[in-house]
Amino acid sequence: QVQLVESGGDLVQPGGSLRLSCAYSGSTLNPKTMAMGWYRQARQGAGKERELVATMTVSGTTEYGDSVKGRLGISRDNAKNTVSLQMNSLKPEDTAVYYCSAGYYCTGYGCYGANREAYWGQGTQVTVSS
Repeated sequence: QVQLVESGGDLVQPGGSLRLSCAYSGSTLNPKTMAMGWYRQARQGAGKERELVATMTVSGTTEYGDSVKGRLGISRDNAKNTVSLQMNSLKPEDTAVYYCSAGYYCTGYGCYGANREAYWGQGTQVTVSS
């Protein structure tokens, strides 16, 4: 059982900031070893696949997608089993549904459990527009 609940999505003007949060609960993954991350997918029908935003291991190793480096920062609170995404200098092209993922390891496509199943939250909409 894995439950990931995202929050914080909103409408924001270009150049603005936003902070997303994701809380994990459940029994399938060990919070002391799991990796967590953020991925995003632009509006369906636009031919956009889900892409890596940022991931972080429990020890703090991070990986960022090329389009967000220097503007977005991932952090986690291991005691609360949460991961956050601080988004600065937002651009219209950052508009997407942002998904939280968790697993024993993360790749450019998602985070995966012991049987290679991917775990996802329901997503939170971020819209950057004036």
